[in-house]
Amino acid sequence: MSIIGDRRSREQKAKQEQEKDLAKVMVKKEDLELIETEMEISGVAAERTLREHMGNVVEALIALTN
Repeated sequence: MSIIGDRRSREQKAKQEQEKDLAKVMVKKEDLELIETEMEISGVAAERTLREHMGNVVEALIALTN
């Protein structure tokens, strides 16, 4: 059982680290609004996608269309 607990703990820690890294990415308000309007998605989803693509609006849009 401890193996499962250790694995979950490592996964949770990795996820927290990823969230911290994503929070550091600067997102322009204009890019956020563009993605929200063009892709018709929520601000939260648009911001998440932009952060995952390091603020690159072109890459974010491509990812949302694939």
